[in-house]
This record gives sequence, C-alpha cells and structure tokens, in this order.
Amino acid sequence: MDQLDLSAFHARYAKEGPRNQPFHPAMMVKVLLYGYATGVFSSRKLSAKLHEDVALRVLAAGNFPKHRALSDFRALHLKELAALFVQVAQLARECRLIKLGTITVDGTKLKANASRHKAMSYGRMREEQARLEAEIAQLLERARRTDEKEEAQPHVDIPAQLQRREKRLEMIRAARERLQARQAEEDSARGRKPGDERQPRHPDGSPKRGKRYKREFGQPDDKAQENFTDPDSRIMKCAGGGFDQCYNAQAAVDAEQQIIVAAELTNCAADNDQLVPMLDAVERNLGAAPERALADAGYRGEEVFEQLHSRPTRCLVALGREGREQLQIDAAEYPHTAQMAAKVGQPRR
Repeated sequence: MDQLDLSAFHARYAKEGPRNQPFHPAMMVKVLLYGYATGVFSSRKLSAKLHEDVALRVLAAGNFPKHRALSDFRALHLKELAALFVQVAQLARECRLIKLGTITVDGTKLKANASRHKAMSYGRMREEQARLEAEIAQLLERARRTDEKEEAQPHVDIPAQLQRREKRLEMIRAARERLQARQAEEDSARGRKPGDERQPRHPDGSPKRGKRYKREFGQPDDKAQENFTDPDSRIMKCAGGGFDQCYNAQAAVDAEQQIIVAAELTNCAADNDQLVPMLDAVERNLGAAPERALADAGYRGEEVFEQLHSRPTRCLVALGREGREQLQIDAAEYPHTAQMAAKVGQPRR
C-alpha cells in the first residue's frame, strides 16, 4: 500500500475540511483491504478483530477505529477504493507478475441484495395499479360520505390507509415507467420509431414487408419484470439451478499468475457481448493488449467474432456442442464462426 498513490483519499481531508478523518487514511485503507482479502466484510467484525488479530493490529499501528468509522470511511471512498484495483494491476505488471501472454475471461452470477419475490411483472403491475386506484377512490368516497352524513361507523384511519396505498401505487407507476423506458430504448435500437403502427419500416419511414410487431413501440411484454428493491438487478439463471435477482460479473485473469487484470459488472445475463468490453478493460487498465484470450462457449457469436477479427489479441472461443461434435459450420453464412472453428481445431504447437 505504501507504493500506491493514495492522494485521492487524503484530498477529502485536506485543510481540515468538514469531514476531517481522525485516523490516517493509509491505515484505514490497509485495514479494510486486509479484512476483505481475508473474508471479513462486516465493519463490526473487523473492528473486533483489531483487538484479536496480530496482522490487523500491526497494520492499524495500535489504533482501534470503531465499526462506524470503518463503515463511513468505506462509504465515502467507494470510487477511490475501486480505483486502487487498477494501481495494483499496474504495479503487478511492473513487477513482471503479469505477463499478458494469455488471459482467460469468464463470468459468474452475483446475487443482488434483493429478493426475487419483490419483483412484479408488467402485466401484474397494470392489474395492481387498477386495483389500488379503485381502492383509493373507494376510501375517498367513504370519507366524503362519512363527513356528510356523520354516520356512526367504527373509527377507520382513512388517511393512513390512503397513504399506504398511494405509496404502493407510486412505486408501481415508477416501475412501469422504467420498464417502458427500457423497452423504448430496445425498440429504438432495433430501428423502430414511435407511431410506427407496429409495422416494420424502411429508414425513410415507408412500410416494408414482414410480420407486424407484437406490441406497440415502448410497450413491454406482460412477463417483463422489475424489482422494487434493486431496479438495476435482473432475474437470471444461477449455476446451481433456479432463478434469482442477480448481476453478471466478468473477470479477466492473467493465466500465468492467476492475477485478475480486469473486472466489470453488468445486468445482462448473457456473456457473449462482454468479451470485447473485457479486452478493452484489460488494455485500459494495463496500457497493453494481451497476446491471447481464452473464453468458453458463452461468448460465442458471429458478431462478436467479427469484432475480434480486427483486434491484435488472438482469441480462442469454445464453440460448445458444435465444436464437441465437429459439426460442419456453413462458412458462407457464418464466416467468422467457421474461422474460429478452424482456430480451435488447430493442434497445439
């Protein structure tokens, strides 16, 4: 840590600012990173280990920051802590621990801090929104009648019921708007435009042959889901079976020393569009492109292979079932896939 540039951590406390840190930032960074590296992610447990763990006591130099100080420091320096990853990778390359001869790329599903039971489909949102609007109207009408007739009814806390339903209704409306905005972006990427009347059209707006679109522009499928707790996460199939609210984490690893040289996070469950961005991330982090890159069949795709064709990195991507069974690939229809099959089939030198 003493070899890294920690000026970004010190800058927050320069000139005794309003958030002046009572503990030295370098010491706090050492304690946090050592805790994370040894599997201690809880600030309370890390604070307790400062009294028990010899390594942590040495790194803390006799200081004992409370769990709140550790938690606040982490929260205030999320970007700075993430930027240390690039510095560590660059330092490892200078020490010749990273050769960039061969890297391997793979993805894994990370469970989001959200329950899939807190998600709702677009079709269910429309039904629930209509039900809540009807209940709110009934409550308002009941309040009006009660005020006018002063009927002897049991006391009902109507304002509290209204507030609860209106809050739920607002959440559903916001979730529907997010789904509609996301669907509009996807439709625009496919060449659709508002008011196309579900008819495929040429760039000049004239209709062309083809099946009509199933839905209006920007209207999501009824099964499209949105999570109220973590809207950025998505329902994904997990490796152990089943589905859950997840993110797709990507990692590129230097094959010689097994050092991670790039890491990215996406909410797209498929891997095949992530290989090129991962190669870009490696080059951005280390200032050089790897000689070779290995990836499994999840990264396969004709468009992906076309983008890889012009890059300096020689990529080998498994072809899955077609590769295992040595099936013939139509070179006229999939020229880049056929080239990749030839590469993968070459004997090792």
